[in-house]
Amino acid sequence: MGCTNCSSNGLPKGCKSNGSCGTSSCDKLSVFDWLSNMEQPAGKKFEFVEIRFKNGRKEFYKNTQDLPVHIGDNVAVEGSPGHDIGTVSLTGELVRLQMRQKNVKLDASDFKKLYRKANTRDIEIWQQAREREQETMVRSRVLARELKLVMKISDVEYQGDGNKATFYYTAEERVDFRELIRVLASEFKIRVEMRQIGARQEAGRVGGIGSCGRELCCSTWLTDFRSVNTAAARYQQLSLNPQKLAGQCGKLKCCLNYELDSYLDALKEFPDTSQNLYTQKGEALFQKMDIFKGRLWYAYREGGTDWVAMDVSKVNEIIAENKQNKKPAALEDFMVVEDTIASPTYESAIEQDSITRFDQSKSRSSKKRKSKKRPQGSNNPNAQKAQGNKPKPQKPKGQAPKGNGKSQGEGGQPQSKSGQKPGRPNNNRNRRRPPQNKKKSEE
Repeated sequence: MGCTNCSSNGLPKGCKSNGSCGTSSCDKLSVFDWLSNMEQPAGKKFEFVEIRFKNGRKEFYKNTQDLPVHIGDNVAVEGSPGHDIGTVSLTGELVRLQMRQKNVKLDASDFKKLYRKANTRDIEIWQQAREREQETMVRSRVLARELKLVMKISDVEYQGDGNKATFYYTAEERVDFRELIRVLASEFKIRVEMRQIGARQEAGRVGGIGSCGRELCCSTWLTDFRSVNTAAARYQQLSLNPQKLAGQCGKLKCCLNYELDSYLDALKEFPDTSQNLYTQKGEALFQKMDIFKGRLWYAYREGGTDWVAMDVSKVNEIIAENKQNKKPAALEDFMVVEDTIASPTYESAIEQDSITRFDQSKSRSSKKRKSKKRPQGSNNPNAQKAQGNKPKPQKPKGQAPKGNGKSQGEGGQPQSKSGQKPGRPNNNRNRRRPPQNKKKSEE
């Protein structure tokens, strides 16, 4: 949630404009003045100004003194009683458009006045009053619980001069809070005003993060609340699950109305789903539809468990034939073959053939290492060629060498007899042993 007032709550980290830019999301429910870079029409300027207060509350005030105010200026306006401090959110001709959109009449006599720009003393009193809001809200909840009132105080807003506080609450039934007003007035020494709001207004004032991962629409830009019903979910083929369709306010999500008009336009081409299709093979019932692909699925009433996918044009064609008392042979004649998505092909931009080239190089290097460590024998001609016809004898595991293990053939190689394996490898395989050992073995 964006900060309510940068000048009162301190400068947020990263903000370099003290909250007076008017174009960023620093302020809650901020409006972009797209007429700011255009010249004002000749004559007198529009005398109404839009002022924003805590949590996006906005009201229109009359600038009778024609003060030069700009977006982001803190001003003192008329209160009831006393004065209040707010921030200018819009000026000029754009205020006229906002008042026309909200059906606010310009000739009304109950408009409050804009007094002056807020000075340093006004800002200090305003900040002290804003610091008391959290403590006041917690204490007021305790007092309401002690009086056994079925209500929830969700927010407290102090007036700029600190002499009045507005308590916003939600309740399902009528609440007699006259005793609570007397207790709050004596507890905090202020004038008390109780104002009941709905669940959606409460979510907009408190704020939060929605299931989409973004800030709530009602706390950032949405100012008017339109009615939402379950028919919007049915048109969009959504499951009627209250846990998924409800927002943080407990009501249906406002975003269900955003794309409803597009779905209604697309559904004009679709037939009535309650109408069955009649073929020579049997009667078919509607199962589901895909609005984006323009397809419908039907299944036979008797003996048919497979669903048949057809385009909207084919379904309308079958319905037209049924109205003429004609029946096609079967739905399979109009079936749409499901499109198979081909796997994407990638071309290397740096002349690299395969993305697994590193794995191949590792496998090749591992094979070379294994070939070096593998025991070599006289019956492996490739290994003999690689080692210059001088293989390295190896002693088999778990078996003792036959004989004395010292008899060698020509060239220092172990003799390969039937049922005899080479002995332990000799480190001095390139050098022949002295004939003395051979004589001892013969003796």
